[in-house]
Amino acid sequence: MARAVRFDEYGSVDVLRVEDVADPSPEEGQVVVAVVATSINPGENSIREGLLDAVYPTSFPSGEGSDLAGRVIAVGPGVDRWQVGDEVLGWTDTRSAHATLTTVPAGQLVAKPPSVSWEQAGALFVAGVTAYAAVRAVGAGPDDTVAVSGAAGGVGSIAVQLLRAKGSRVLGIAGPSNHEWLTSLGVEPVTYGDGLEDRLRAVAPDGIDAFIDTFGSGYVELAVGLGIDPQRIDTIIDFGAAEQFGVKAEGSATASTVEVVAELTDQLASGAVTIPIAATYPLEQVREAFTELAKRHTRGKIVLLP
Repeated sequence: MARAVRFDEYGSVDVLRVEDVADPSPEEGQVVVAVVATSINPGENSIREGLLDAVYPTSFPSGEGSDLAGRVIAVGPGVDRWQVGDEVLGWTDTRSAHATLTTVPAGQLVAKPPSVSWEQAGALFVAGVTAYAAVRAVGAGPDDTVAVSGAAGGVGSIAVQLLRAKGSRVLGIAGPSNHEWLTSLGVEPVTYGDGLEDRLRAVAPDGIDAFIDTFGSGYVELAVGLGIDPQRIDTIIDFGAAEQFGVKAEGSATASTVEVVAELTDQLASGAVTIPIAATYPLEQVREAFTELAKRHTRGKIVLLP
């Protein structure tokens, strides 16, 4: 039998369990993927805690997980793009990626290049398309100075690289432990905390053109206070502030297409973008993985290896 993460009620990581489930069978247009790597995301914490019930209602028992990379082991009717044994990456919309086996629509997968590690492939979808959407939302270009909060986190670490690929000057807001890494990417690190506005004004005396907020906790208000056009501010997390200040809140929902995933995969394969892997955990340690994620100090992504 397959193994999968399940929970029967909203709550902390303590409600999570890993249990035997029936092997899935592909329906029309689907394939079954043996999952090699799947990442965890902050939104999954919020769903499990019931904080997003109005947007993402849950029926129990519930699974979880969107990102995945693995091997096709079964092909359903109407699928001619994939064959058994193909190595793929992509996503599922049925909260079922945190498992050893899952069904996936054939149109939500791309081929995994040999040069891309399983960990990076399994971590790409949510963080990658969210970063892509945010960069697109602020209209960043080669003449722009763009600040990014949470610049070393799962989304921020990809967003700063996409911005640099566009030729933008990037100010990466992060703790000192991530400054050297950000500098290696061509990003100018700026320490978060008290006095941040003054530090940003000092490094960009001619002004900041755009702001991407991946962290919340007041960064939207800071960006508005810096005089940045609200239409060039995007938050992927602080939806209340987005409404209050009239800034954008574009994230994964606006870029979740196989075309975007394919483009990001090509950038991974070429080395133009990399996904830092903060830690890996076996599926059975899913509680420990989410506990680490909740600290909000990881560089890049945390990955489960079923």
